[in-house]
Amino acid sequence: MRTFADRVRHALLFEAVALAIFIPGSAVLFDQPVQDMGVIGIFSATIATLWNFVFNVGFDRAMLRLRGSVEKTMAIRVTHTFLFEAGLVAMLIPLIAWYLGIGLWAALLMDIAIVTFYLVYGFLFNLAYDRLFPVASVAAPAQPC
Repeated sequence: MRTFADRVRHALLFEAVALAIFIPGSAVLFDQPVQDMGVIGIFSATIATLWNFVFNVGFDRAMLRLRGSVEKTMAIRVTHTFLFEAGLVAMLIPLIAWYLGIGLWAALLMDIAIVTFYLVYGFLFNLAYDRLFPVASVAAPAQPC
């Protein structure tokens, strides 16, 4: 399993690179001021960073318990990404609507576009991260008799 320091590095790198792409891109795409999208981006990144840490620790523990390994197949990577984003969407839609003064439907549509970006980005980032910083193999804990 990944160490605490590795998880911190992962979360910070993930969000820093994403914000560098998201803030200017979303300001243009949604025709919103860069400052507002910066606030949305930084607030969302803060929530996502905390969620990323909690979700990934829980996901890896579940994998280790259920499969005896934290190695991810392609199907597990896709499932991991979708579950992460679903939790994040549920947290962010009301906050985006409130901050931008838009309805929940408009916030949902905006968030669908943002999630699409993050699904692709998250998948590619995690593939690259795992190749740059591979996980050492860990044996599953012994099951009590």
